[in-house]
Amino acid sequence: MDIAALIAWVVTALGGFYLLGTWIQRGGIRQQQSGTSRLPAPVIFGHFALAAIGLVVWIVYVVADKDALAWTAFGLLLPVALLGFTMLARWIPVYRERSAAAAASGAEGTVPAERHFPLAVVLAHGLFAVVTLVLVLLTALGIGGS
Repeated sequence: MDIAALIAWVVTALGGFYLLGTWIQRGGIRQQQSGTSRLPAPVIFGHFALAAIGLVVWIVYVVADKDALAWTAFGLLLPVALLGFTMLARWIPVYRERSAAAAASGAEGTVPAERHFPLAVVLAHGLFAVVTLVLVLLTALGIGGS
Protein backbone atom coordinates (compact mmCIF):
# COMPACT_ATOMS: atom_id res chain seq x y z
CA MET A 1 0.00 0.00 0.00
CA ASP A 2 2.92 2.35 0.65
CA ILE A 3 4.04 1.97 -2.98
CA ALA A 4 0.49 2.61 -4.22
CA ALA A 5 0.44 5.78 -2.12
CA LEU A 6 3.79 6.81 -3.57
CA ILE A 7 2.55 6.30 -7.13
CA ALA A 8 -0.66 8.22 -6.42
CA TRP A 9 1.36 11.01 -4.80
CA VAL A 10 3.72 11.27 -7.79
CA VAL A 11 0.81 11.34 -10.26
CA THR A 12 -0.85 14.03 -8.13
CA ALA A 13 2.40 16.01 -8.09
CA LEU A 14 2.70 15.84 -11.88
CA GLY A 15 -0.78 17.32 -12.25
CA GLY A 16 0.07 19.95 -9.67
CA PHE A 17 3.29 20.87 -11.48
CA TYR A 18 1.30 21.29 -14.68
CA LEU A 19 -1.25 23.55 -12.98
CA LEU A 20 1.45 25.58 -11.23
CA GLY A 21 3.37 25.96 -14.49
CA THR A 22 0.23 27.08 -16.30
CA TRP A 23 -0.56 29.61 -13.57
CA ILE A 24 2.97 31.06 -13.64
CA GLN A 25 3.20 31.04 -17.45
CA ARG A 26 -0.13 32.88 -17.77
CA GLY A 27 1.02 35.64 -15.41
CA GLY A 28 -0.45 34.49 -12.11
CA ILE A 29 2.36 36.02 -10.08
CA ARG A 30 2.05 39.40 -11.83
CA GLN A 31 -1.73 39.27 -11.43
CA GLN A 32 -1.35 39.14 -7.65
CA GLN A 33 -0.45 42.83 -7.65
CA SER A 34 -3.37 43.83 -9.85
CA GLY A 35 -5.87 41.57 -8.10
CA THR A 36 -6.83 39.76 -11.30
CA SER A 37 -5.97 36.27 -10.03
CA ARG A 38 -8.22 34.82 -7.33
CA LEU A 39 -5.53 32.40 -6.20
CA PRO A 40 -3.20 34.00 -3.64
CA ALA A 41 0.46 33.23 -4.26
CA PRO A 42 1.09 32.28 -0.59
CA VAL A 43 -1.67 29.67 -0.79
CA ILE A 44 -0.37 28.27 -4.07
CA PHE A 45 3.26 28.13 -3.01
CA GLY A 46 2.38 26.92 0.49
CA HIS A 47 0.35 24.08 -1.02
CA PHE A 48 3.24 23.21 -3.34
CA ALA A 49 5.94 23.40 -0.64
CA LEU A 50 4.07 21.31 1.93
CA ALA A 51 3.15 18.70 -0.69
CA ALA A 52 6.76 18.48 -1.91
CA ILE A 53 8.12 18.17 1.64
CA GLY A 54 5.49 15.53 2.39
CA LEU A 55 6.46 13.58 -0.72
CA VAL A 56 10.12 13.58 0.35
CA VAL A 57 9.09 12.39 3.83
CA TRP A 58 6.97 9.65 2.23
CA ILE A 59 9.87 8.49 0.07
CA VAL A 60 12.05 8.29 3.17
CA TYR A 61 9.25 6.36 4.90
CA VAL A 62 9.07 3.85 2.03
CA VAL A 63 12.82 3.28 2.35
CA ALA A 64 13.10 3.33 6.17
CA ASP A 65 9.65 1.95 7.13
CA LYS A 66 9.39 4.08 10.30
CA ASP A 67 5.83 4.69 11.50
CA ALA A 68 6.65 8.21 12.67
CA LEU A 69 7.52 9.17 9.10
CA ALA A 70 4.17 7.86 7.80
CA TRP A 71 2.32 9.93 10.38
CA THR A 72 4.50 12.97 9.61
CA ALA A 73 3.66 12.67 5.91
CA PHE A 74 -0.03 12.35 6.76
CA GLY A 75 0.21 15.38 9.03
CA LEU A 76 1.74 17.37 6.19
CA LEU A 77 -1.03 16.26 3.83
CA LEU A 78 -3.77 17.73 6.02
CA PRO A 79 -2.84 21.40 5.47
CA VAL A 80 -2.05 20.55 1.83
CA ALA A 81 -5.63 19.30 1.45
CA LEU A 82 -7.06 22.37 3.18
CA LEU A 83 -5.09 24.69 0.93
CA GLY A 84 -6.18 22.62 -2.07
CA PHE A 85 -9.85 22.92 -1.13
CA THR A 86 -9.35 26.67 -0.64
CA MET A 87 -7.91 26.99 -4.13
CA LEU A 88 -10.69 24.83 -5.60
CA ALA A 89 -13.34 27.00 -3.97
CA ARG A 90 -11.70 30.13 -5.38
CA TRP A 91 -11.18 28.55 -8.84
CA ILE A 92 -14.76 27.31 -9.39
CA PRO A 93 -16.22 30.82 -9.98
CA VAL A 94 -13.38 31.58 -12.40
CA TYR A 95 -14.13 28.39 -14.31
CA ARG A 96 -17.86 29.20 -14.41
CA GLU A 97 -17.11 32.65 -15.82
CA ARG A 98 -15.05 31.03 -18.56
CA SER A 99 -17.94 30.55 -20.99
CA ALA A 100 -19.30 34.04 -20.36
CA ALA A 101 -15.87 35.51 -20.96
CA ALA A 102 -15.46 33.52 -24.17
CA ALA A 103 -18.46 35.35 -25.62
CA ALA A 104 -16.93 38.71 -24.72
CA SER A 105 -13.69 39.85 -26.26
CA GLY A 106 -11.86 40.90 -23.11
CA ALA A 107 -8.19 41.70 -23.06
CA GLU A 108 -5.92 38.75 -22.22
CA GLY A 109 -4.31 40.78 -19.43
CA THR A 110 -7.58 40.87 -17.49
CA VAL A 111 -8.17 37.12 -17.69
CA PRO A 112 -7.16 35.35 -14.48
CA ALA A 113 -4.27 32.96 -15.05
CA GLU A 114 -6.23 30.12 -13.45
CA ARG A 115 -8.90 30.38 -16.13
CA HIS A 116 -6.49 28.45 -18.35
CA PHE A 117 -6.52 25.36 -16.11
CA PRO A 118 -7.94 22.39 -18.01
CA LEU A 119 -10.92 20.93 -16.15
CA ALA A 120 -9.65 17.37 -16.66
CA VAL A 121 -6.31 18.18 -15.00
CA VAL A 122 -7.99 19.93 -12.06
CA LEU A 123 -10.34 16.98 -11.53
CA ALA A 124 -7.59 14.37 -11.90
CA HIS A 125 -5.31 16.29 -9.53
CA GLY A 126 -8.06 16.45 -6.92
CA LEU A 127 -9.06 12.82 -7.33
CA PHE A 128 -5.50 11.54 -7.05
CA ALA A 129 -4.94 13.84 -4.07
CA VAL A 130 -7.87 12.26 -2.23
CA VAL A 131 -6.64 8.77 -3.12
CA THR A 132 -3.16 9.71 -1.87
CA LEU A 133 -4.52 11.03 1.42
CA VAL A 134 -6.57 7.88 2.01
CA LEU A 135 -3.72 5.53 1.09
CA VAL A 136 -1.26 7.39 3.33
CA LEU A 137 -3.74 7.27 6.22
CA LEU A 138 -4.41 3.55 5.75
CA THR A 139 -0.69 2.85 5.57
CA ALA A 140 -0.01 4.90 8.71
CA LEU A 141 -2.75 2.94 10.49
CA GLY A 142 -1.07 -0.29 9.43
CA ILE A 143 -3.95 -1.41 7.24
CA GLY A 144 -2.91 -3.33 4.14
CA GLY A 145 0.69 -3.88 5.18
CA SER A 146 3.70 -1.89 4.07
